[in-house]
Amino acid sequence: MVKKPNLLFFGIDSLRADHMSLYGYNRLTTPHIDKYAEGGIVFEYCFSPSIPTTPGYASMFTGRDCFGTNIVALRHKGGYPEGVKTLAEVLKENGYNTTCIGFGGNPASRGFDKYIEYEGWGSWEAGRSHKAENLNKVAIPELERLAKEDKPFFLFMRHMDPHSPYLPPEPFHRIFYGGNEFDPNNKSLEPVYAFKPFRDYFYTWFPPGCTDKDYIIAQYDGAVAYMDACIQNILTKLEALGLEGETLVVITADHGETLYDHDCYFDHHGLYDCTLRVPLVFRFPGKLPAGKRYSDYCQLKDIMPTILEILEIDSGLEFDGRSLMPLTRGEYREPEPEFYITECTWMRKHGWRTPEWKLIQALEPDFHFKPEIELYNLIKDPEENNNVADKEPGVVKMLLERMQQHIAKREKEVGRVNPIYTNLDWHGKGCGPFKTSQQAYDTLHIGDPEAARKLQAQLDKKK
Repeated sequence: MVKKPNLLFFGIDSLRADHMSLYGYNRLTTPHIDKYAEGGIVFEYCFSPSIPTTPGYASMFTGRDCFGTNIVALRHKGGYPEGVKTLAEVLKENGYNTTCIGFGGNPASRGFDKYIEYEGWGSWEAGRSHKAENLNKVAIPELERLAKEDKPFFLFMRHMDPHSPYLPPEPFHRIFYGGNEFDPNNKSLEPVYAFKPFRDYFYTWFPPGCTDKDYIIAQYDGAVAYMDACIQNILTKLEALGLEGETLVVITADHGETLYDHDCYFDHHGLYDCTLRVPLVFRFPGKLPAGKRYSDYCQLKDIMPTILEILEIDSGLEFDGRSLMPLTRGEYREPEPEFYITECTWMRKHGWRTPEWKLIQALEPDFHFKPEIELYNLIKDPEENNNVADKEPGVVKMLLERMQQHIAKREKEVGRVNPIYTNLDWHGKGCGPFKTSQQAYDTLHIGDPEAARKLQAQLDKKK
C-alpha cells in the first residue's frame, strides 16, 4: 500500500494579503514565501468571509460556511453542529498522525491527536517578541518526530507574528522605517490613543512616547518579514528530511488586519477587504503545477475539499466549499463572485460583497459610531473610504434583498437560524445587544496582552 502524502499547513493569524510582496506590496515582506510559491500555485483573491479567528479557522477546517459551522463569533460557545467533521478528524480516520501547534483550547481546532503550545504574544515590558522562533523550537522537533513514523502526518502551525502586539526582533523592527517615531510634531497616533476601548492595550506594546503611525505599520511589516525568514527554516528542514516530494504545503490566514484603516486601529474587525482578503498558496512538487497564479475568487471553505482531492481522500462528506483543483487542470469551475460576509469580534455586522459593491449592515450600534448601512463601490473606491449608501439607495435595496434571499436559503438548507442572529452575547458582557454606540464604546475594553491572549485562547471563561 502506497503511503499517503503528508500535509504541512501554515495558518498565519492576521496576515493581510496586500501587505505581502507575494501580492505586489511595495515592501519586500515575504521574500522566502514568494520564492517558495514560485514552485506552486497562488490564489490572488482568497477571502475569509466570516471574521475573526474562530469562524475563520472553523471554515478552513471543515469546508463549511458560517451557516454550516454555526460559528460566527470570536467568543463562540459550544462546538460544531452534529455531523460536521474537521480536517484533522478526517485525516486521522485515514491513518494520519495529526499535530496542532499554537491553537489549543479553541472550538475551531477540534480533532488533533496532539496539541503543542508556544509563547506567541508579548509586550513592550517583556521586550521584542520572538514568536516565530518560539514556534520553530517546538515545530521542528515535532516535524522530525513525525517524519520517523511510518504514518503520513498532518502538522498544523498557527503563526502569530502578524497579530498584535507587533514586536519583531532586531533587525526586523527597523528594516522598513528610518524616521523618528518620537517626533513631537507628528500627531498621527493621537486618534489611536484617544480610542478608549483599545488605548490601554496599545500602551503596553507601543514604544512609550511613540507618535508616528507609520512606525507601528512598519512593525507589522517587520513582523511579517521576520516570520517569513523563520518559515524558511521549517521549509529547509522539510527538504533536509527528504520529505518535500511527498508533502503538500499550504499557506493561508484566518483573516487579515486593519492597521490605520477605517478607524479600526491595529486589529481585525470591520468588514473591509484589508480584513477579508488573505493569502492562499499550495505547493506539492510533481502533483501540482508550478508558477501558476489564479485570479478566480475563492474562500476559506474551499481549502478542505481542495486538500482532500490532492491527497486523494474521499471523505464522503458534503461541503459548502468546492475544490480548486479543476482550475489547475484547465477545467471550468463555476465562479462564486458574490458572497455573504459576517463579523462578530468587537462589532456584530453582516453584509454582501460583489466584484463591484460592498454592503455592510450593523446589527447593533458599534463602538466606532459608524452608520447602520455602509456601501462602497469597489471598482471606483477599492480602499472603501467613500460610503455612498445615501447616494445609491437602489443599490442598497438590491444588495439587501440578495443578502436576505441567501440567508433564507441557507437557513432552510441547514435547518438552523443564521448564527449571526443568535450570538447575542458575542462580546461576553452578558448585557445582550448594545442599544447605543456610546454603550458599546463604554463597555468594550481590552487592557493588556495577557487579556488579549486569554480572549483568543478562549481561556477566560468568566467573562
